[in-house]
Amino acid sequence: MSKKIAILGAGESGTGAAVLAKKQGFRVWLSDSGKIKEKYRNVLSHFEIAFEEGKHTEEEILDADEVIISPGIPLTAPLVQKIKAKLIPVISEIEFAARYTKARKICITGSNGKTTTTLLIHHILKNAGFNVGLAGNVGESFAMQVATKEYDWYVLEISSFQLDSMFDFKADIAILTNITPDHMDRYDYKFENYINSKFRITQNQTNEDAFIYCLDDEVSAAEVSRRNLKAQIYTTTCQPGNTTANAYCFENKIQITTNTNFFTMTLEELALQGKHNVYNSMAASIASKLVDIRSESIRQSLSAFENVPHRLEFVARIHGIDFINDSKATNVNSAWYALETADSPLIWIAGGVDKGNDYAKLEELVSQKVKAIICLGVDNAKIIETFGSRVDAIYETQSAEQAVLTAYTIGKKGDTVLLSPACASFDLFESYEDRGDKFKQAVRNL
Repeated sequence: MSKKIAILGAGESGTGAAVLAKKQGFRVWLSDSGKIKEKYRNVLSHFEIAFEEGKHTEEEILDADEVIISPGIPLTAPLVQKIKAKLIPVISEIEFAARYTKARKICITGSNGKTTTTLLIHHILKNAGFNVGLAGNVGESFAMQVATKEYDWYVLEISSFQLDSMFDFKADIAILTNITPDHMDRYDYKFENYINSKFRITQNQTNEDAFIYCLDDEVSAAEVSRRNLKAQIYTTTCQPGNTTANAYCFENKIQITTNTNFFTMTLEELALQGKHNVYNSMAASIASKLVDIRSESIRQSLSAFENVPHRLEFVARIHGIDFINDSKATNVNSAWYALETADSPLIWIAGGVDKGNDYAKLEELVSQKVKAIICLGVDNAKIIETFGSRVDAIYETQSAEQAVLTAYTIGKKGDTVLLSPACASFDLFESYEDRGDKFKQAVRNL
């Protein structure tokens, strides 16, 4: 009898894993404690995959030989603990899918910048004629693409939650953008647990593989010095005078060097502006050089790239007030980048589900740049307590429409309304995309 795979969660990841498992000849049982979206239910029905919604039937799940867990389900969940107590392996969809492809993998993780860097590398490879898929924490699931397509390369954005359930997976090129406290509620409020999770991106790498990280990120740099990493290491920096890194800034330019090859670009030529995007562009350039893409091709792609939705996305200028959608800023460090790049008086829309945030690093920027804060969340006490004495006014709202209307009412010509929440979205919205889309619609309705 064939092995049985149980899958927890019927979103993009779980549905893709179910299709791949079915195609590989496993008996498949997919279980979701909530309601399954119609598009995923249709896929499951099409492939004749057994599933349930609104509950978890434990006897079906505990009868499995292996369980694939969706990233949103904590490993501490009682059902997951029962599965582990029975010594049933619990793995991620990424781990499972990697078993069934010979494609080479460029993998990106980090607290901030990973989506942009992932999309940028995919853009460069695709423009250079590579047969390349985009997956992981972005786009169509990795497992679904392995089941239904034939790619030679994958560019994978991988979250810490996915890494936590990955064991034999190996990245050919691994990129760590940075590490700042995030998801502390999932890591027992211990930063070292989160750091260890991020460094799982390097596990199983050999001296034939590559690891790219940022020297300017103190946490990453300290951790690399403590670990015996086997991969070849490549670095980025914008520290003045540091020209020993593989990618560095000088005189308003970046230089990328791998082996004896190098090329330079002015910062003005980069499609993505802002200091954080310089780092993203440098990491993407190193990865692209390592897979032998011509410098001119990389330069053209870096100049023509369009930024991801919900990340410092310009929405509109209405009566001289700019509206910027940075809904993807779900942690403090992302919001710091957004505030830091602003050069006009800010009305800052913030709040949502606090993941153990420490707002201290934002206090100085808020004092310098923010004239008013509009809270968009169910519980705003921590934001009000932290910033109440640093801004002229704080307002509480419960919808994107209300937040936008309040901002528009108090805004003046030359102001910027910035949605950069520093929090997750699940108290009032389905996702950060839903929050960003509702913000954009509310702006268009003004």
